Amino acid sequence: MSAEATNPASPGPVAPTVPRRKARPRIDLRRLGRAALLGPAARDRLPDAIGHVAEAHRAHHPDADLEPLRRAYVLAESSHRGQMRKSGEPYITHPLAVTLILAELGAETTTLTASLLHDTVEDTDVTLDQVGEQFGAEVRYLVDGVTKLEKVDYGAAAEPETFRKMLVATGNDVRVMSIKLADRLHNMRTLGVMRPEKQARIAKVTRDVLIPLAERLGVQALKTELEDLVFAILHPEEYARTREMIVDNTARSDDPLAEIADEVRGVLREADITAEVLIRPRHFVSVHRVARKRGRLRGTDFGRVLVLVNEDADCYGVLGELHTCMTPVVSEFKDFIAVPKFNLYQSLHTAVARADGQVAEVLIRTHQMHKVAEAGVVALGNPYAPPAEDQHHAADGERVDPTRPGWLSRLLDWQEAAPDPDTFWSTLREDLAQDREITVFRPDGGTLGLPEGATCVDAAYAQYGEDAHACIGARVNGRLATLSTVLKDGDTVQLLMGQDPASEPSREWLEHAHTPGARIAIQRWLATHPAATGPEEASPAPEARTEPPSRPPVPQSDVPSRPAADGPAARPGAANAVTDLPGATVRLAGCCTPVPPDEITGFAVRGGVVTVHRVECPGVERMKSGGRADVDVRWGDTTACRVTLFAESFGRPHLLADLTEAMALEGAEIVSATVEPPSRQRVRHTYTVQLPDAALLPALMRAMRNVPGVYDVSRAQTPGV
Repeated sequence: MSAEATNPASPGPVAPTVPRRKARPRIDLRRLGRAALLGPAARDRLPDAIGHVAEAHRAHHPDADLEPLRRAYVLAESSHRGQMRKSGEPYITHPLAVTLILAELGAETTTLTASLLHDTVEDTDVTLDQVGEQFGAEVRYLVDGVTKLEKVDYGAAAEPETFRKMLVATGNDVRVMSIKLADRLHNMRTLGVMRPEKQARIAKVTRDVLIPLAERLGVQALKTELEDLVFAILHPEEYARTREMIVDNTARSDDPLAEIADEVRGVLREADITAEVLIRPRHFVSVHRVARKRGRLRGTDFGRVLVLVNEDADCYGVLGELHTCMTPVVSEFKDFIAVPKFNLYQSLHTAVARADGQVAEVLIRTHQMHKVAEAGVVALGNPYAPPAEDQHHAADGERVDPTRPGWLSRLLDWQEAAPDPDTFWSTLREDLAQDREITVFRPDGGTLGLPEGATCVDAAYAQYGEDAHACIGARVNGRLATLSTVLKDGDTVQLLMGQDPASEPSREWLEHAHTPGARIAIQRWLATHPAATGPEEASPAPEARTEPPSRPPVPQSDVPSRPAADGPAARPGAANAVTDLPGATVRLAGCCTPVPPDEITGFAVRGGVVTVHRVECPGVERMKSGGRADVDVRWGDTTACRVTLFAESFGRPHLLADLTEAMALEGAEIVSATVEPPSRQRVRHTYTVQLPDAALLPALMRAMRNVPGVYDVSRAQTPGV
């Protein structure tokens, strides 16, 4: 039973409705109720009670078939007969009012038919099968989508599970949410009959869930009125002050916005641009926000100038004329025509300044853009109508929904993984609170829609789902980046995926995950692996596991991360470098560890020792600038070499074992190794290895780079000597 339906014997007191500002006159619902009680009109004749609905519907759809509306009204009226709202009105006035709201927004016939019937299955003996038999599968689906789940069956979880069901239905047909929004708007308009605590509870759900959904679906006409009604209930004192400001401004003898609008009309008339120039008053919440931002309000702060034209090109023509003939505020310009908002909104935004310093905002759009800006997805009519002959069907034969944006797809994905109603309900509110979306590009040309503030972690789970557990890093705009990097609109993101099936997400990722899909996936994995250690917590020491016989052990002794140039006079197995300097001992420098066939040079140091460096070593230039003369050196016959390599990697379990195994398979004997503690998900390794032949070095470095998680391998090239 709907919260609004009551026993006719106890209709409850009639309380005044919540104050609101609305330009158009309200339909007399009591009169409609009396007409409804007279029963259906003669067969095939449109009942008087839905005359206003039919009139509004025909204004948008002149050729619409009204017969489904007639039959839906007859069924709804007979089913709800005897039920009363808490305000004392016949219950049929509620579905009539909801349908009128949608008709005025331009909804098509199927939506209006379902809205007339939207409470029949919930509040009467009518079944979904009966609705389907009489009105078809689409109407049945829409009515089912907005039908609440019974508290008897779901208890405290009834409300979140009802919204979950409704959102899933919206994923297949956005008209479900259109009906729900109109239903909530009429209930909010008549909420004054409820107890204050119930008003506050319903208003908070409306604020946290329904208003963000209206914003995302672009239904501004419903969203703005819902905001004002919620504002009046939850913040009555601030609402009263805001209302007083609006009343005082309306009583002014002069209207700067009207003067600017007249000036705009004159500019466009001289430019021979056909346009309609209107003043668009701000709604209560908008005025309140501006007042908090700017303090004392001026006349131009209570509204905006709206310019409506016929063609897209005319929008830019109007913009050019206004910026040429009036004083533009360039910082206020935004082009939502070239780059529409994620909720279908398109307009040019600019502002012009008067001589007295007042600034008026100007919106420029076509009539069609204005219709979509007001009604959002409702203005699209039936998005599931068969495509024209020149359009192609989807490859799988299913109809394509052009109104399912990225945010809705993400919401539907993560809701499936929400473990319980409480998690779903809290996460839904958190998700809807993120009211701006960015678009990032994949290297393959695809795109990902993400909320503002999303990181590479969010991008990974948005693209790969739970396979993102294996993500080991990312490149943002071609540069290596940590998974915690916050993405910006227009970034190109390449996600680096590991090949290890045992890859695990890190507990630290939760700090960087902003989208519900990412957080739920990580939390679910951590819940099933309570003893797991994330990549950043992994020990840098090699894992204890059975090694192949050919793999040499890795000694625990470390080499310095910046080796000194001077070491022991003899290093077994090092490449043989010789010099013609009599009596000199030749030693390979540890700072750059030269190996054949590197181009080398030498410098005489204390004790009759000649250190050999690679020519490009930074120490060479420093010693030359310090006055040291170089010594001729060359490679001898020995091809074996010892070399120090630096590896940069993202942390992950088993990485060190995989890396050292790859080195062993290339014939490298690891003399010493150092793995520094992880920093920002990155790990730096230093290996000194012995190779039987210097020619094996390039292959060794390639093998190390091919280990998943390793993104760079380089020869030692430090400035210290």
